[in-house]
Amino acid sequence: MTIRQDIHNSEIPVLCQSCEARHRGLCGALEPSQLVVLAKQSWKQQVETGSELVGDAEKVASYSNVLSGVIKLSKTLADGRQQIVGLQFAPDFLGRPFKAESALNAEAATEVSLCSFPKASIERMMKESPELEHRLLVQTLKELDEARDWMVTLGRKTASEKVASFLLLIARNIDPAGPAPQKEVVFDLPLTRADIADFLGLTIETVSRQMTILRKDGVIAIENNRHVTVRDMERLGRRAGD
Repeated sequence: MTIRQDIHNSEIPVLCQSCEARHRGLCGALEPSQLVVLAKQSWKQQVETGSELVGDAEKVASYSNVLSGVIKLSKTLADGRQQIVGLQFAPDFLGRPFKAESALNAEAATEVSLCSFPKASIERMMKESPELEHRLLVQTLKELDEARDWMVTLGRKTASEKVASFLLLIARNIDPAGPAPQKEVVFDLPLTRADIADFLGLTIETVSRQMTILRKDGVIAIENNRHVTVRDMERLGRRAGD
């Protein structure tokens, strides 16, 4: 179920002032006057876990800033098989400007909060604002670097390093402000064991076994099978081969 809530206002909305995406994401590149214009065309969405946000090969009508939660990106093959190809977190930008159709399927892996706006509005602002276009280019290059790093993880790392790399990915991105260097990081796994196995190219049994090893070694704690506490980020990084 999706709830839409207008955030129209003649001044910069309070939501925009306190929003992490306002400062670090797409909207941070906009002048106050541009933000007001965009806010008048925007709407907030609260999306339930498992809801499809964008379908593969679906016509694109809007883009979104991720305000909270985790989005699962997947690619569907001609025979219907799917492969998870990435995750998005706040304050990532959901969508590909200047593309008529989506090339991926986007699904809410957790409850997700989005700030959405019409495709035409963003593309018009990109033409008017070099800084906005620059921000989107930086995010695209960041995603490219992350995809290349993940290719190394999938192609060269051991099973234990893959599972540690996955947990490190979540721990580093689940909080938009980023974890403190020595601070414990606590989160609920955004993917099922089956999805984690698919993402890492492992079996479910191998994923569970490697998490058990990390737990027994005191690197992480796990409660109720999904609630994870990373005790030491540096130690987890070493287990990931970083």
